[in-house]
Amino acid sequence: MAADTNVQAQERLGELVNAGELDKLDEVFASGVVDNDPASSQGPGPQGFKDMFTAMRTAFPDLKLEPATLVTDDEHVALAYTITGTHDGDFQGVAPTGKQISVRGMQIGRFEDGKIVERWGSSDELGIMRQIGAVPDPA
Repeated sequence: MAADTNVQAQERLGELVNAGELDKLDEVFASGVVDNDPASSQGPGPQGFKDMFTAMRTAFPDLKLEPATLVTDDEHVALAYTITGTHDGDFQGVAPTGKQISVRGMQIGRFEDGKIVERWGSSDELGIMRQIGAVPDPA
């Protein structure tokens, strides 16, 4: 039963981010959530996630997180996903380019009582920077 509840919370996280309903992220993040791999400007706790996703949705207003693979046990949800969007706002000091991005990411969440209490993971920020022209492609 715990695995089903955790998967529902993980799916809800994706729904909230995709809909831009970031004020509701407390539904899925525990108040003391620890991100072991925070974004460079991400603060602690649920507010740090709200701020990070707000920055992403400001830079990429049509941001979408699309799950590709999901693996669970009673305490964890591991997720491979794709992020897509259009660079229509400032991203890490790079002015909008109108370019489309598509990058992969991975996350492992540890859950208690249907909320994420600890997270590990990474999205391909270098891929984003290359796709918006901020970093040269090594090809």
